[in-house]
Amino acid sequence: MPYVTHRYVTTTQDTGILDEIIPFLEGRELQPGEESYYDMPLISDETATLYEHCVRSIRYGLKFGSHGLPLMGCGDWNDGMNRVGIEGKGESVWLAFFLYDVLMKFADIAMLYNDSGFAAYCREQAVLLQENIRAHAWDGNWYRRAYFDDGTPLGSVTNSECRIDTLPQSWSVISSAGDPERSRQGMEEVNRQLVDRELDLIRLFRPAFNTFRPSPGYIKGYVPGVRENGGQYTHGVIWTAIAFAQMGETDRAWELADMLNPIHHGNTEQQIEKYKTEPYVIAADIYTAEQHPGRGGWTWYTGSSAWLYRLLVETLLGINREGESLKLTPRMRKEWNTYTVGYRYYDTTYQLIFRRMENQSTPHIILNKTNLGNVDTIPLVNDQKKHKAEIWIE
Repeated sequence: MPYVTHRYVTTTQDTGILDEIIPFLEGRELQPGEESYYDMPLISDETATLYEHCVRSIRYGLKFGSHGLPLMGCGDWNDGMNRVGIEGKGESVWLAFFLYDVLMKFADIAMLYNDSGFAAYCREQAVLLQENIRAHAWDGNWYRRAYFDDGTPLGSVTNSECRIDTLPQSWSVISSAGDPERSRQGMEEVNRQLVDRELDLIRLFRPAFNTFRPSPGYIKGYVPGVRENGGQYTHGVIWTAIAFAQMGETDRAWELADMLNPIHHGNTEQQIEKYKTEPYVIAADIYTAEQHPGRGGWTWYTGSSAWLYRLLVETLLGINREGESLKLTPRMRKEWNTYTVGYRYYDTTYQLIFRRMENQSTPHIILNKTNLGNVDTIPLVNDQKKHKAEIWIE
């Protein structure tokens, strides 16, 4: 919730939403030995602003294990790893990177809300977390994935299964919490070990779980190479391409974007026969299992489509709205010299023409025949007219 709130406020600059009054949900506590239960929660009589909800969420999440990393509980992003921290001691390296990102982002929100005290608290916690990441998350060639309750590492060269996981490598870059040299080394290992150019996919981790002890959880219920268990779980591996783009590896980011684009799994009759599902919508997963290599899984998956949109439109094409302006950070693929994007701002259209400069002149933007100079933003106005912007880049 704090992550999404930051995203909304940054994009719209609508800070009024932080004062919206929202109720809480109520449910009974888990019984001893009970991992979870399914019931309809009640609407609490207690209410608070959205800002207070976010603050409470962050404070509640600042629970750490023996390595100073966040407790994993019954799962982090990968809820199939629900037994890694079942006893309340296991820690998540991925969650450490994500929590760092949330703390740093929400510190900015707190400053907008004139809560400098909580902003400082968030930044202090982020610094401590980054120190613990540096001390306890590195495995020697890549970042580990987690620690079990008994301290056994996961995502380590010492593991026979799930030896390397893409999530902590990509989020070490996305969050900026990782050491730059270590992050680059970890991402190179992802490229070497997890990017499968024969099947045109990116594995979430490798090798898949089969006989591993202690049990990571219900993820082992999937056949090795299916869904999260060592297949391409698209939602998570999209972050790999985003990370490479942020590292300046533009060509590699576009290569991975092509792999992730479902249309490229349906170019020929042979590909369709292998993929066996719609090539015009995003799939949650693609199998790497020996029985069905390259077969698409659950399609029409919104979690994957939303992140693929962000990869293509925001990260690679470089179009990001920030209130009443567009921030333009294009990463043009090497085969292109120009591309055009139609952007609608309420009732107004903007034609954005990105061009690669052929000489040594300075990058600049021309908006409606006016040279704005070497800037990376253009103003947005809802005047119901047509606007044209030429963005000249190196």
